[in-house]
Amino acid sequence: MLFAAGALAPGSAWGQRAELEKFIRHRVLANGLEVIVAQSRGVPIATIEFDVRNGSFTQRPGTEGLAHMYEHMFFKANAQLPEPDAFVKRASELGATFNGTTQEERVNYYMTLPSDSLAGGLRLMAAAIRWPRFLGEELEREREVVLGEYDRNESNPFFELQQAMGKALYPGQWSRKNVIGERTVLQRVTPAQMLEIQRRYYVPNNTALIVTGDVDPDTVFALAERFLGDWPRGEDPFAAEPIPAIPALASSSVVYVERPVGAVTVMLQWQGPSVRKDPAATFAADVFSDALNQPGSLLQRRLVDTGLFQSINVNYYTLNQVGPITIAGQTTPERLKEAMAALQQEVQRLADPGYITPEQLQATKAERAVSTAFGFDRPSEHAKTIGFWWSVSGLEYYMGYVDNMGAQSLEDVRAYARKYIVGKPMVVGILLPPGVKGAIGLSDADVLPRIVP
Repeated sequence: MLFAAGALAPGSAWGQRAELEKFIRHRVLANGLEVIVAQSRGVPIATIEFDVRNGSFTQRPGTEGLAHMYEHMFFKANAQLPEPDAFVKRASELGATFNGTTQEERVNYYMTLPSDSLAGGLRLMAAAIRWPRFLGEELEREREVVLGEYDRNESNPFFELQQAMGKALYPGQWSRKNVIGERTVLQRVTPAQMLEIQRRYYVPNNTALIVTGDVDPDTVFALAERFLGDWPRGEDPFAAEPIPAIPALASSSVVYVERPVGAVTVMLQWQGPSVRKDPAATFAADVFSDALNQPGSLLQRRLVDTGLFQSINVNYYTLNQVGPITIAGQTTPERLKEAMAALQQEVQRLADPGYITPEQLQATKAERAVSTAFGFDRPSEHAKTIGFWWSVSGLEYYMGYVDNMGAQSLEDVRAYARKYIVGKPMVVGILLPPGVKGAIGLSDADVLPRIVP
């Protein structure tokens, strides 16, 4: 999971939903724009964030990277500030810092500024989301910036491993997971393509405005109505062209990347749950991952304490469009075969009774609840957290997260492992130095599970 979140079901022992409801207010404007305010007094700072349900999951083949390109064009010329760099100048006058990110299932734009500049900041951000101009000179400049990002990523062997594994894990749908995009697509991007993304996805009924920090909720709602209330509602972006389902992985496979690296990196990935189709499994997934990452877990004791691996980490990335489950570690060329055999043996045990103890389960849930609570005190990060969950799962999931996570039992965790990991098709990725594969006689049989359904 990318971000921890917060809380509840009535009567839960954790009770964090009740805490969240004390300072989070939510309203939907007539045009469908969701406005979420998380008030946090103390420091006279506010964060304004727009989240749009866009990102790589909307990309068909031939459009890989356009969502990311659009993000780069957001803080450029618009109808209210028609000159290049006028946005930057106005933001500086307001004492604001700003940025944006693109992920698989959301694009977000955020600005942090003194709270007494809230009205000016919201007016500035509203103009950017409603009336972009996509000037040719700015598009050309940002194209080179994005291509520079691509070059830097391409020089990283771990990026190459992740790309190769992603193509194997999501057969036929890699365009919908390819956030940074394809070089050939980025080289040909046009203003018309940007305008089409705006028309389809940048509509109020596909957007959330999140404001956090030292703000008054009623003031925020009034400003949202003032600057965004007449933003015309658009067609549902996903009604006419639904996002196709991710095809299930039919069999296990292995990918090798040979580059001049020191240690050998091993990565196992499975297709995990969809947060909207199987939300219960996503709560179990987080508890499961955290428990196995504890130093005293059986996984760590058998694989790291024995010296087979230098490190092992388990993770589930929460997404609607089938997030990946990952077990990754590092070992040495000399121990690779032995380490892989032991790892695959452990994978088959992950749903066994006793693999996670009641004490580990409770400690894991308590630690996640505490880490979540700390996040409430950082308004700028809290806005990103709320925005992520709104995008992939909806605000209600976020509000109930900690309490639903806290309700997970040992059987829930084992059921998750049985359903998504143990005996299920996987993709194995190996990043190793050139020549090692031949020198140790490494074959697919050495790294793949012995039995695959």
